[in-house]
Amino acid sequence: MKTAFIIHGAYGHPEENWFPWLKEELEKEEYKVIIPKFPTPENQSLDNWLKVFDKYKEEIDNNTIFIGHSLGPAFILTILENINIQIKACFFVSGFIGSLNNPQFDNLNSTFVDKEFDWDKIKTNCKSFYVFHSDNDPYVPIKKAEELTTKLSVETKIIKNAGHFNKKAGYTKFDMLLELIKNIK
Repeated sequence: MKTAFIIHGAYGHPEENWFPWLKEELEKEEYKVIIPKFPTPENQSLDNWLKVFDKYKEEIDNNTIFIGHSLGPAFILTILENINIQIKACFFVSGFIGSLNNPQFDNLNSTFVDKEFDWDKIKTNCKSFYVFHSDNDPYVPIKKAEELTTKLSVETKIIKNAGHFNKKAGYTKFDMLLELIKNIK
């Protein structure tokens, strides 16, 4: 059985944006899809999110993929630092590390993104990384995507006028992401 984790971001939840659509589409492809609900914005911290995720650790194997939106990729990076198995792929959408220079988000996200990551372990524990970013994201500057792709040694897939890849930007489906997932080996 293939497993897909979809990880939402700050102020997010499992039923927003393209997550329910992607879950349904991946289930048609015989994936077991897990979309944990993390505490946000109240009680949001890396430790609290790790406590929620703890019960899913046994679901991770060589056929696992992770899909993260916004803060989700930084959380996934921490998971990759703390497992001892190579997963199939990670798909990062509007992801970032470090400060966004936005006090509302920087304070909330600090435990996730203001730290040194073990990039060697992260890259060892995932076969393939895919990073999507928009040329007009209102929250995450494009230079943050470039910083992430540099660390991961991959290229950024820039999508024109996709905003933050959320419902407000018209993203209740994400066909390009689905096709990439379907074509991974």
